[in-house]
Amino acid sequence: MNFTLSTEEILLVARKATAAFASYGLYSCLCGGVGCVLYGCQRTPSDVDLVVMTDRYDQEELKRMLVRKDGDFYLTPSRKIGATYKIVYCRLDQRSFKTCKVDVLTPGIMNIPHIANDRIIQARSIPIMPFIPLLLLKLQAWSDHRNSTRFDMRSKQYRDVSDIKELLAIGARRQEKLESAQWLPESFLSAATRRIIDFGMYYPECKKDWGTIGFTIPVFSNTGERVQSYHRFG
Repeated sequence: MNFTLSTEEILLVARKATAAFASYGLYSCLCGGVGCVLYGCQRTPSDVDLVVMTDRYDQEELKRMLVRKDGDFYLTPSRKIGATYKIVYCRLDQRSFKTCKVDVLTPGIMNIPHIANDRIIQARSIPIMPFIPLLLLKLQAWSDHRNSTRFDMRSKQYRDVSDIKELLAIGARRQEKLESAQWLPESFLSAATRRIIDFGMYYPECKKDWGTIGFTIPVFSNTGERVQSYHRFG
């Protein structure tokens, strides 16, 4: 049975999960849809994406640690054929059987950069990823979904576009700057620059906000010829 969760219910799960890892001396931060919401995006996320900043434990160990610490979390086998990993859910309501999926990630997975504890932002008593890496990981998700061979994954690109556009507007209002994120790996920033070029070809109306944050992207003529170069500030 499927249930629609409210934003507040999902944020409750996020608080419980980050608190559980903190009790082990591990710091973490939210990314994905919950991270977007905590910066001001309007959509209701469907699950919790959590990055635990550690290389001492792998994902499966971290999932088991979460379940041991808080009895509202539990593991189920993946439905993917041949998969050996488990999926974490959190119970919200025993009577209605509401549950929320929690993706436990670590740096390096999906190119997620390691983030020092003092760089993590607090919003509504929840640790969230700094704005620039959050935005660029959402851009990566858009690129991956757009290029996927699976229809269900390709369909997610439109939600990504909506999130990116909203984040760009938020970043411009907050005066977020790429210069503040020069601690990110050069390979991460270079890959993001290539994706911004692709994004700009499809959504040129976002060029101004990219520029406000610290990126500029090329402008193309109707024939596909580049008429303006791009560069990165900072």
